[in-house]
Amino acid sequence: MTESAEIQTGNRHWILMACMLAMFMAAIEVTIVATAMPTIIADLGGFSHFGWVFSIYLLTQAVTVPLYGRLADLWGRKTLFFIGVSLFLIGSVLCGFAHTMTWLILFRAFQGLGAGAIMPLTTTIVADIYSPRERASVQGWLSSVWGVAAILGPLSGAWLVQHFSWAVIFWVNVPIGLISMLLLARFLPARERRQHSSLNITGCAWLMISVSALLIALLQAEVLGYWLLLFLLLALIAAVFLKRHEQRASAPLFPLAIWRSRLIVAGNAGNLIIGAAMMGISAFLPTWIQGITGGTPLQAGSALAMMSIGWPLASTLSGRLMLVTSYRFTAQLGALLLIAGSALLLLLRADSGLMQAGLTAFVIGTGMGMTSTTFLVSVQNHAHYEIRGICTASIMFSRMLGSAIGTALMGAVLNYNLMRRLPEANDPMQKIMSHESRQALPHGTLQEWITQIASSLHWVFVVALLIAALTLWIAWLMPHQRPENED
Repeated sequence: MTESAEIQTGNRHWILMACMLAMFMAAIEVTIVATAMPTIIADLGGFSHFGWVFSIYLLTQAVTVPLYGRLADLWGRKTLFFIGVSLFLIGSVLCGFAHTMTWLILFRAFQGLGAGAIMPLTTTIVADIYSPRERASVQGWLSSVWGVAAILGPLSGAWLVQHFSWAVIFWVNVPIGLISMLLLARFLPARERRQHSSLNITGCAWLMISVSALLIALLQAEVLGYWLLLFLLLALIAAVFLKRHEQRASAPLFPLAIWRSRLIVAGNAGNLIIGAAMMGISAFLPTWIQGITGGTPLQAGSALAMMSIGWPLASTLSGRLMLVTSYRFTAQLGALLLIAGSALLLLLRADSGLMQAGLTAFVIGTGMGMTSTTFLVSVQNHAHYEIRGICTASIMFSRMLGSAIGTALMGAVLNYNLMRRLPEANDPMQKIMSHESRQALPHGTLQEWITQIASSLHWVFVVALLIAALTLWIAWLMPHQRPENED
């Protein structure tokens, strides 16, 4: 009997709503905090460390995602969801009481520990209660949460800090999280454990060391200097020990079925690439709009929001397309859209309008929505209930890891080109991004800098295009079949 058969159809809608609320809470957290950071810095100080407010949250979230996925398979989705959301809400409350930047960073780390449960568990719970054919369609609803959060986050964040204390941006999570937990407590039945294995503590330790060292190296590459090599070496050594331990463990953290399935491996590889390609637009399109065309942060955010609109629309379309074609066709179509959107980045010029930038972001968003949904649904339909949690978590983790790799790689390409083209300039990117500094530059210097920085960013977009092209190969590995009716 499938999990969906054990739940009344009417109750499934309440469970879906609970998962969407939890996902919205985690999705809006990123944009709403970014909007409020200038106010927080003005109150707490510590500008030199404010980057860690975001980095530490992403780090603890990424490290715990696969752990929650595996524990959900062993101990049950419902229990782990309550634990994760509770940690997230406690961290949110504590963040509002932080009186120094150091304490805020510490509480954000605690908040990230809970956030690592929300994405994989909400997606897994929804996969449990809907049949394989229904999953393809319902993913569009989940993806729409990110589009709404991308639009509401900056607007609500700006309004809250203007009319209330900045602490409120963290405390608004509490009622949303409590409603989500109450709905799941009422409508999601607690399923008996099918496995009685204990958690693989040694494997978890090696995983956390390896992932933490790798993410610190990627997220703080410019700050670490030569220490970067030490962190990369530590990540590699820990990964080797993890692999050896997993091969001997009676209850491996990553079951062997994951590595033996070409479809699951391809799904993870696809999301790794999507995460890396996504940073080409998420991190550097706003830089182009503000630095090259002289646009405002609002214009940059508006253009980028088009990606968040295209993503859920394409996700919904892909759900229908999979049912009448196949996983492979849908993934390949999404890959072509992603490649086309990445190619449009190369057509941007200094006089390009906001509409062109928004269209480019929209096309990339449709490609990402179509490919990521196809990879996720195909993996969830292929995985048995006993390993669906870790399989879903691995998809989420791969995308996070890809984002970190993409940011580091493209940032290195940009810095190399800037050093080669503007060797005498002192932090030219920062100066043309600031309106005051930009106006103070001589006209000839400003135009030269814009020309050279634009050429440097074009090389970043070339890298993004090459990464996007890899999705077409991954899509070819997808099976030429449709979602089935039953698990």
